[in-house]
Amino acid sequence: MITIKPFASSPGIRHGFFTREGGVSNGLYNSLNCGFGSGDCFENVNTNRDLILSKLDVPDGNLLTCNQIHSAKALTVTKLWGGGNAPEADGMATNIPGIVLGILTADCAPVLFADFTAGIIGAAHAGWQGALNGVLEATTAEMVKLGASNSHIKAAIGPCIGVSSYEIGPEFRKIFIASNEQNKIFFKPSFKKGHHMFDLALYIEHRLLDIGVSEIFKTKYDTCRDEDLFFSYRRSVTRRQQDYGRELSAITLVS
Repeated sequence: MITIKPFASSPGIRHGFFTREGGVSNGLYNSLNCGFGSGDCFENVNTNRDLILSKLDVPDGNLLTCNQIHSAKALTVTKLWGGGNAPEADGMATNIPGIVLGILTADCAPVLFADFTAGIIGAAHAGWQGALNGVLEATTAEMVKLGASNSHIKAAIGPCIGVSSYEIGPEFRKIFIASNEQNKIFFKPSFKKGHHMFDLALYIEHRLLDIGVSEIFKTKYDTCRDEDLFFSYRRSVTRRQQDYGRELSAITLVS
């Protein structure tokens, strides 16, 4: 489990960016796979999620994950929902202690938010599509509706694919430049003609700065490169593997 010091030092918040280590799954999903959308068996995924809740010292059943669709949709969480009733969204916010907001990733960036003063938390699944289309802004907007202030919100960008692993083609870059000419700074040429390397974490950081988030923290991992610690969609595609696991990042308020 990876933690961010300002979040970990707060008595009112528990959080963790969990790696692939310490679970019960096997094979491609070895070992802490938390994605029901993977081909792993339900029992293993459910056990892995319970192991994470025990690390957070939260009762079983209090973890919420959305049906993530790479969107800019965020919602306010007011109560627990059953596993089969997860809404389609990529961002969540709550002010209710005990509810655990969970984000599943395998190269996309998990972003955790907290307004320590207001006692409000948020979590976002920020792949390139979600980040480009506004999932970070949508998530903090839900927090503001609950009483948070952008100037008081702290954000932690969790492990995601690193710039040295994220080669993209010309059409990808054109989408970002069409959105904002200044987005050129998030790309650097690769060895392959016409291709570039994209810095997802840096792009997310700049979007958060534009929102007015007070402090931003980043982890230094590369989910594609650091195989012992993380699942990776891109790595699985490169190796022509049939599937991949998902790591979980989570945050909760404690009373």
